[in-house]
Amino acid sequence: MTIETILTIFAGVFVLVEGLGIAAALHAVMHATTSQGAIAWGISLVTFPWLALPLYAVFGRKKFHGYTLLRHTKNEKIHHIIEKCSTDAIENQIVKQDHSAAETALMRLADMPITRFNHTQLLIDGRATFQSIFDAIENACQYILIEFFIIKNDTLGQELKERLIRKAHANVRVYFLYDEIGCHKLPDSYIQELAQAGIVCSGFKTTQGKANRFQINFRNHRKIVVVDGRCAFVGGHNVGDEYRSGHPKLGPWRDTHVKVEGPVVQAVQFCFLEDWNWATSDVPKLNWQLHKAREGTAKTLLIPSGPADQLETCGLMFTQAINSARERIWIASPYFVPDQQIIGALKLAVLRGVDVRILLPEKPDHRIVYLASFAFYPNTLPVGIKLYRYKPGFMHQKVFLVDSACAAVGTANLDNRSFRLNFELTLLNFDRTFIDDVETMLEQDFSASRQAALEDYTRRWFPFKLAVRLASLLSPIL
Repeated sequence: MTIETILTIFAGVFVLVEGLGIAAALHAVMHATTSQGAIAWGISLVTFPWLALPLYAVFGRKKFHGYTLLRHTKNEKIHHIIEKCSTDAIENQIVKQDHSAAETALMRLADMPITRFNHTQLLIDGRATFQSIFDAIENACQYILIEFFIIKNDTLGQELKERLIRKAHANVRVYFLYDEIGCHKLPDSYIQELAQAGIVCSGFKTTQGKANRFQINFRNHRKIVVVDGRCAFVGGHNVGDEYRSGHPKLGPWRDTHVKVEGPVVQAVQFCFLEDWNWATSDVPKLNWQLHKAREGTAKTLLIPSGPADQLETCGLMFTQAINSARERIWIASPYFVPDQQIIGALKLAVLRGVDVRILLPEKPDHRIVYLASFAFYPNTLPVGIKLYRYKPGFMHQKVFLVDSACAAVGTANLDNRSFRLNFELTLLNFDRTFIDDVETMLEQDFSASRQAALEDYTRRWFPFKLAVRLASLLSPIL
């Protein structure tokens, strides 16, 4: 082959790649979710197409193809379940017909009703959470549904496995769903032991289907346990020793979960069923009878969110919560990389005289996201938004409190990934006792924190500020 031929081939490939880069850049400009993302992708695809094109193939999607189609076609295997539950809820007066405008907006966003006659228990930190989960597993008679983002093969992970195997041997059906990216370190032997005991296991399978081979940027970040359709658990804990005790470098792990009993359990169960049906095409036989909690009359609303939603449910949920606040909005999140919509809502809340507090960790577990949070100091602190850094250990809880009207515990962080890329779950509770418990918990967390100051950013050396700016530029596509 002559040099001229090689040069001709190289030129052709170069023109092809540049052309594909320009085409992809136009696609990003037309379809990117945020203006920051459109600019970041557009510039990188035109300037560095050789590097940016494969990255865009993986990270450029904004909707979870396949799951979206499955939901919007109203899969007949599961759609009748929602219809029956809705009919039963109305007949048993589990849902009421009159709602405030804010409640109506949240219900339409969730595509689920606010249910009454629930009992909720706040579970603070890992020991209380996993003791309660293991007690429920021990009392299971029919089935157990397990769904976690991260499961580790450590002491806690082994204990969970042994308890599930023991129940499977006692003829309790167990369905075990995990996210492959979150569980990438989980050995195959762990899943094989579960399967050998008769437990049905599956990864979430974001890449199934020919059109989805590069669809690896979405995560199933939900943490769900359901037992017999009678009780359920939702919150921030994954399965790992640090969640129950502490991290060797980050110290005590601060997290929050909630146990629920009552009609809202069927809502949690349905979220699991949708995920399970996507992953396996199977619809297991479950208990769909709506049970009023023996104790408690709490009004609750489950808000599932994810990249298969028609709307950006998670971001709109936070926006609605902030906009509805009249006295206070307190938010605890391990990551603080909000978009301009959230920043604008927080600023308006301050202008209304609302006490706006954001609780963040002092110690980072992900350096880039931690650095990106500093980029928001100049845009938030001067207007009166208060940022707190939790000091004793790593703060991983996802909680918010609106006035004395609503408290929420879930899996969603205050960042782009939770807003647009992750499947999340948030439980809103309108019960005054639960709200008071969350208030007490957060007050204790704030007392163990230091209030951030603008000087924490402005007095840093240039290399730190540069790292912060670069991290914030990456945040829309992370």
